[in-house]
Amino acid sequence: MKIALIAHDKKKDDLLAFIKLHLDFFKKHELFATGTTGKRIIEHTGLDINRCKSGPLGGDQEIGAMVANGAIDTIIFFRDPLTAQPHEPDVSALLRLSDVYDVPLATNEGTASAILHYFNYKDRA
Repeated sequence: MKIALIAHDKKKDDLLAFIKLHLDFFKKHELFATGTTGKRIIEHTGLDINRCKSGPLGGDQEIGAMVANGAIDTIIFFRDPLTAQPHEPDVSALLRLSDVYDVPLATNEGTASAILHYFNYKDRA
């Protein structure tokens, strides 16, 4: 499975903690991430990450293009809803594409846990 991992600056530590908690799951899949998020995941987990550009430099759009081309199966995007993002139109476009192409998208730990649970269940069925 191909998983995109994205986190706003104030949520990067939360995403790292989530990945570490579920490291065995993430080791089994092909991972993609926006620039800084991917760099931090590599540094803190040793996971192999296909890195795109940083979100504000087009990384969200790169992942959106992958969604539109059927190259991403799910997105885990820990968003910071309390801080204005300079690239909010790109974020909105990514969210829209996940809806258009029916790609599961988690925006917080609760929905990310549900997605992992679903895919673990699906793999066992």
